Amino acid sequence: MLEQLVEADGTTTDLVALRKGELAAWLDGQPEGVRRWVDQSGFKAEPGSVCLLPGADGALAAALAGLPDEDDPWAFAHFPPKLPARAYRLSRPLSAADSGRAALAWALSAYSFDRYKARKGKDLPRLVWPEAADRARVESCAEAFTLVRDLINTPASDMGPAELAAAADSLAARFGAKCRVIVGDGLLAENYPAIHAVGRGAAQNRRPRLIDLRWGDERAPKVTLVGKGVCFDTGGLDLKPSSNMKLMKKDMGGAAHVLGLASMIMAAGLKLRLRVLIPAVENSVSGESMRPLDVLATRKGLTVEVGNTDAEGRLILADALAEAATEKPALLIDVATLTGAARSALGTDLPALFSNNDLLASDLLRAGEAEGEPMWRLPLYKPYRRMIESKVADLANATDSPHAGAITAALFLQEFVEPDIAWAHLDIMAWNGAARPGRPEGGEALALKALFATIAQRFT
Repeated sequence: MLEQLVEADGTTTDLVALRKGELAAWLDGQPEGVRRWVDQSGFKAEPGSVCLLPGADGALAAALAGLPDEDDPWAFAHFPPKLPARAYRLSRPLSAADSGRAALAWALSAYSFDRYKARKGKDLPRLVWPEAADRARVESCAEAFTLVRDLINTPASDMGPAELAAAADSLAARFGAKCRVIVGDGLLAENYPAIHAVGRGAAQNRRPRLIDLRWGDERAPKVTLVGKGVCFDTGGLDLKPSSNMKLMKKDMGGAAHVLGLASMIMAAGLKLRLRVLIPAVENSVSGESMRPLDVLATRKGLTVEVGNTDAEGRLILADALAEAATEKPALLIDVATLTGAARSALGTDLPALFSNNDLLASDLLRAGEAEGEPMWRLPLYKPYRRMIESKVADLANATDSPHAGAITAALFLQEFVEPDIAWAHLDIMAWNGAARPGRPEGGEALALKALFATIAQRFT
């Protein structure tokens, strides 16, 4: 995708990006022939619209592009599919922030997941790097989005726990980080019993594991990211119906997000000690699968009654969060495709944010607005803690109530985080159900830029 951003040369075509209210003033300065052409073309600078302007010789002289009145980070993703394949140069300067957004949207508009398709080699329009753009930031962000989307889009047959661990190891090697993986019964030996219980029903070549990536100066402030890595979720013995199981290759979307975020952090060289913990499992059905009403041990020492085997994500996150908390990080963030309840409440585009720290939540929400990646904070409502109580264990992983599912899941996770650690939990969809400019149907990165901006502000 970054090949769609190029250096200027003598063959570029002007791209004039205008809002509706700016079109008349621009036309006033143009020759009569241009004004007539634009009028007869019906171009009104509607958002996403394009008007190609011919020169005296009939060749393409310039292109007009309509921008929305409100800020839209995806505005420039509308234009490449509507333009002839050549290099374009923005004729009007943009601010540094808008330049970066334009470049990133243009680059991401070229994304497609074509691992299993014959490449057609179609030429696409290219954009000359806007002068004010922070190239390093745009490049790292585009690469992170690509990594997240590719990991999620890859079918579970080729993205099991071992392949997810290999992706983390490859990322670690690229940035000089260390990556350790605990596999299979090694999880029991090192006291990660909940991760083992969820993943033990899978085939031998898809054994559960804990991925542990570390990077940065050990003396620097600690930032730990935890991502749910359920590479496929059948629901276990509480089997999902086929309609709900179809998209479950995306259930490792949280893991994909923390790897994408880690790549941005390491590329920027932030002054922190980064740790990424990913419990990677397949929730399968076999004679080894955990059963409803089994009681599981956890790394923290709390016992959990399995109210539903399809509420497995919080079980594996429990062990990972408990380990993360032992180091008392300055910041702890987990990302997970955790509940359908969050999607029912907020839809697919708006991640649910939970946090035990008002300052952290405020920073994330503010960054989300600035980056065009809004989140919505839901409460860690203490009275609902009763809904995850068990008569035979310390906790239940699921409740029989049809209400407040996202909140009770977050409350469950909170049990494994020490109260003095600034912690945020994002419950995300990680999937586009329909294509939009720059965002094809399939795996999607949500709140990635906002998370990075929040961390960069604290640890630059």
